[in-house]
Formats: sequence, C-alpha cells, structure tokens
Amino acid sequence: MIRAAVLTISDSTCAGTREDLSGPELAGLCESQGWTVVHRQALPDEAVQISAAVAEWSPRCELILTTGGTGVATRDVTPEATKAVLEKELPGLGEIMRTAGLKYTRRAVLSRAVAGTRGQCLIVNLPGSPKGARQSMDAILDLVPHIVELLAGNTAHSEAGPDESKRR
Repeated sequence: MIRAAVLTISDSTCAGTREDLSGPELAGLCESQGWTVVHRQALPDEAVQISAAVAEWSPRCELILTTGGTGVATRDVTPEATKAVLEKELPGLGEIMRTAGLKYTRRAVLSRAVAGTRGQCLIVNLPGSPKGARQSMDAILDLVPHIVELLAGNTAHSEAGPDESKRR
C-alpha cells in the first residue's frame, strides 16, 4: 500500500482566485492505483513553506506529489524548495516527464520539475495544469511502485521485463 500526499503550489489558489484542479486530478490518479491519499494541501509559491511541508510529510508517506511552481516565472520556486530537502535526486524522472510531454507541447521543455528521495519517500514535482500533471505522472506511473519497493529495502531484482531483456 502506497501512502501518498498531494501538495498544490499556487498563489492564486491560496488567495481564493483560482480553483485547484491539479490536486484533485492527482489525488484521483493515486486512488485509481489503489494508493491512499493521506495529505492534501495548497500552499503559496513560498520556498520555505514548500520545503517544510515536504520535510514534515515525508516520514509518513511513500510518495509526495507536488503540482505547480515548476516553470520559469519569478515565483516558480518548487524545484529549489524540493531540492533543499532531498537526500538523493532522481534526474531521470524529470527527463522522462519532459520527453513524454513533448508529444503534447514544445513547452514541456520549460518544466524544471525535479524528483528524488527523502528517507523512504519518493518526491516528484509535476506541472501546475491538470493536463500537464496527469501526462507527466502517466509517463512515470509504472516506475513509482518499483521505486517505493527499493526505498523500503526490497532490493532483490526479479527477472528483466520485455524492455529490459532487449538491452542485455
């Protein structure tokens, strides 16, 4: 069972001027996988608050998904706030998400989303739009349970799947 948390980063959502659509989208995606959403919150684009929430939640979750604040605008600080609390960065996840996003929009390369681990928790930054968040998550969805298993100490490797066996 994966316990997940969804953190929406949006000044406008926190100000009450925009509805959070990405948070519910990601929570629904988690639930459709049989995962339990144990925390959901919206925070403004403030690095200290973002880092504090991720650090506080990570001991109680196997997965934290952030949505928003990954672009190039002045207030987009989610990657920096996340990096401040990561123990290990997983750059390949961001690369996969950006590459997959190119199928939909050239603007996918503007995402500065990062992913990594803190303790036994996987933390992934996702775009702020519901569509972008879903497309990015779909690109890495099959890897999440494997990463969570590795973080839990289950490091025995099973026989390679179809994609891996071609590379040997």
